[in-house]
Amino acid sequence: MAPRGKPSAPTLFAAAGLEQDAPRPLADKLRPTILPDVVGQDHLLGPDGALTRMLETRSLGSMVFWGPPGTGKTTVARLLAQATDLHFEQISAIFTGVADLKKVFEAARGRREMGQGTLLFVDEIHRFNRAQQDSFLPVMEDGTIVLVGATTENPSFELNAPLLSRARVLVFRSLDAEAIEKLLARAETIEGKKLPLDDEARASLVRMADGDGRASLTLAEELWRAARDGEVFDAAKLQDVVQRRAPIYDKAADGHYNLISALHKSVRGSDPDASLYYLCRMLDAGEDPLFLARRIVRMAVEDIGLADPQALVICNAAKDAYDFLGSPEGELAIAQAVVYIATAPKSNAVYKAFSAAKRAAKDNGSLLPPKHILNAPTKLMQGEGHGSGYHYDHDAPDAFSGQDYFPEALGRQTFYDPPDRGFEREIRKRLEYWAKLRKERAGS
Repeated sequence: MAPRGKPSAPTLFAAAGLEQDAPRPLADKLRPTILPDVVGQDHLLGPDGALTRMLETRSLGSMVFWGPPGTGKTTVARLLAQATDLHFEQISAIFTGVADLKKVFEAARGRREMGQGTLLFVDEIHRFNRAQQDSFLPVMEDGTIVLVGATTENPSFELNAPLLSRARVLVFRSLDAEAIEKLLARAETIEGKKLPLDDEARASLVRMADGDGRASLTLAEELWRAARDGEVFDAAKLQDVVQRRAPIYDKAADGHYNLISALHKSVRGSDPDASLYYLCRMLDAGEDPLFLARRIVRMAVEDIGLADPQALVICNAAKDAYDFLGSPEGELAIAQAVVYIATAPKSNAVYKAFSAAKRAAKDNGSLLPPKHILNAPTKLMQGEGHGSGYHYDHDAPDAFSGQDYFPEALGRQTFYDPPDRGFEREIRKRLEYWAKLRKERAGS
């Protein structure tokens, strides 16, 4: 409250005829007012896009927008409501409880009775618990609301099956370099000035945005604030000025799992360059190097196995080296191990054999081993035939007796089938030789 006898600030502004509105962020100034102005989502909004086809009927069904931040999910929802004459209502799952939802649903019912539909946009919809998600089902089914939920998380894991069955999932993609460039060009038009960057720095700015349109505009604002008259930044100065925006990467979310999957598949695909790229992206984003070391140990046993038994040794050594050296020196040991396993011969034969043996053990867990390989520490057990007929392999020619060790009711099984490459070529020769001896001695 203004002191008595003095006009308030709003009165002074009004008397002077001045605008009192706070400056609007650049991202807000550039928010599209029609759907064709949305960039980077042509698969949804292009001539044959899913939303374009939906709008041709001027009717919408409930939807879930899944995609990274800054890709236009909120803007598209608002413009869809505008294009279909629906009242636009926006809530966030972070700040909304059950009581708030009831009020929103009641207001929507009131509008419906007056002939006005409601598009309810729920940001961060994955933050709602199961009961809260279930509360949407009746109002979706009776047409009280058209639900448009937005999430950065995989809906298959984060949303209830009943809700997903009533909504169509549409994927929003990270903005590519061309889309980011369009946004920056629009910003320059709105502001009436060019970004103070040379060509290399401009390309670096596009990369820093990491597919996030809002982030690109925030970075542009920072540059205009920082630049002195006539100053043009090169790539090195750009990084100093904006202090480089960290890559979008949540160690508990999809970005984490997508990148570790990309690293694993690059190793499996024998591509050391792509493997190093994804390793460095995760390290750059702050991933725990010991997590990465554990994952490459797993890759060594899953995808290389006995094709190169040294792979496991090297990956374990890399983990120990990082433990000893710490960051950043120890990261080189992890990189060396990644290159080794990416270039090693590949085999999942042990992995497949282990899985098959687990299934057989589970299905036949009650079968006893054959009596000749059972120990007989008592006379009773000897009388039952335990140990009778067992041949000590070291006493046999080639240290191989050729006996059958599977339960009699199960019969001989083959789980391990090594490929004819890497060290497993030698293992295969041994197995073929033993199979030949077993056949010969069984017939003698």
